[in-house]
Amino acid sequence: MPRPDRRPRIADAALELASSGGTHALTHQAIDRRLDLPKGSTSYYFRTREALLLAAADRLITISRERFRGTLELSAGQTNPVEVISDYVTELVTDRVAEVTARQALLLDAGIGDDVRGRLRRCFFSEDAAAGLMQSLGSAQPHVAARRLVTVLEGVVYSHTQGLDRDEPHSSRRGVVADLVTRTLLTLR
Repeated sequence: MPRPDRRPRIADAALELASSGGTHALTHQAIDRRLDLPKGSTSYYFRTREALLLAAADRLITISRERFRGTLELSAGQTNPVEVISDYVTELVTDRVAEVTARQALLLDAGIGDDVRGRLRRCFFSEDAAAGLMQSLGSAQPHVAARRLVTVLEGVVYSHTQGLDRDEPHSSRRGVVADLVTRTLLTLR
């Protein structure tokens, strides 16, 4: 029987460490300890810190795409983009705070490479999908409107995980997010 691939577990552990302790807590040895792996195991799979960070970013992209597909399935039949976007963002700021915090910690690390930074920037929201949405809503400049929409959504996520809205009860976040998304879409058309 083939041994299971350790790479996803290692990437998950990297995200957990970044979320709980920031990037200084994210080391090959710390992952070995967290997963109770023999010393040097993480280094065997990911030789450099950059390779480890790329794996963590790619894992976050995979998780995010799976979760967004799940949101779409739960929203099947809904044609209102405000509802779908609000459901997804609410999930980010309630159920996925650890992933959001890991991403924020990694993005704040001045030492990460452009490739990792680019992947992290795109892991929660797709500008291409947002441009398609803005085009379908009749935007004269769908790519500009999409970038602005994603910027607002990033701000909402930050505010609810690190900023002024962090202590807001989870039960009221959906309404706040829906209101912001509605206002943003009306403004950007």
